[in-house]
Amino acid sequence: MVRFMPDESWSPPIVLIAVDLVILTLRSSALHVLLVERGIAPYQGDQALPGGFLNNAAEDILAAAHRELREEADLDAGHLHLEQLGTYGAPERDPRGRIISVAYLAIAPSLPEPTAGTDAASASWRPVDDILSGHTKLAFDHHQILADGVERARTKLEHSALGTAFCDETFTIADLQQVYEAVWGVQLDPRNFYRKVQAVPGFIVPAGDERRTTKGRPARLFRPGPRTVLHPPLVRPDQQPMNLGVQ
Repeated sequence: MVRFMPDESWSPPIVLIAVDLVILTLRSSALHVLLVERGIAPYQGDQALPGGFLNNAAEDILAAAHRELREEADLDAGHLHLEQLGTYGAPERDPRGRIISVAYLAIAPSLPEPTAGTDAASASWRPVDDILSGHTKLAFDHHQILADGVERARTKLEHSALGTAFCDETFTIADLQQVYEAVWGVQLDPRNFYRKVQAVPGFIVPAGDERRTTKGRPARLFRPGPRTVLHPPLVRPDQQPMNLGVQ
């Protein structure tokens, strides 16, 4: 019988844990993400997603994401949609050493102008299209993390009620359509979008008798309904041969 003895020369690698945040909102009818200008090396002066290391070994990763939301964007996690996006751990992703990042996707409506955190020179909202098209370069592997976050949002808009997370407490169907158009990057037919949304029971519900006064016909206000999974789904135009509103 062969006995395997432990390799006494082995020691666990030094690995640091960080969190990165993809914070999305709509500004001027376009999808925007929060970026910070790094004030320290590496990539000093470059744009990056907000985030940071765990404070200590006792800090929970989700708690670290909540803390970074407060520190980097002055946001309360209890007032927005927050979900874990993925884990990024390529050995060469950070020149400082082996650093694994747990990325989170955060979504909220009408977010204010940001204030830069402790290690950032500035913070600003940037159009997502400018970044994904390559016009704005990001530090580390943050371009991939952002692309994954946007794709997650696009996909979830089809099958879940995530679209309402971009809206205020009450909203019109035109407001909701604006969300889908901004996130998907397409134009949708208003009448057919209205019909599709109304065909999903419990997706949105009337906000009493409230109506938003406009120059034309008063628009009816809605709020998120109890349904979180959409059936039938709202399928992206690029996922089917015809426009969303075409039967």
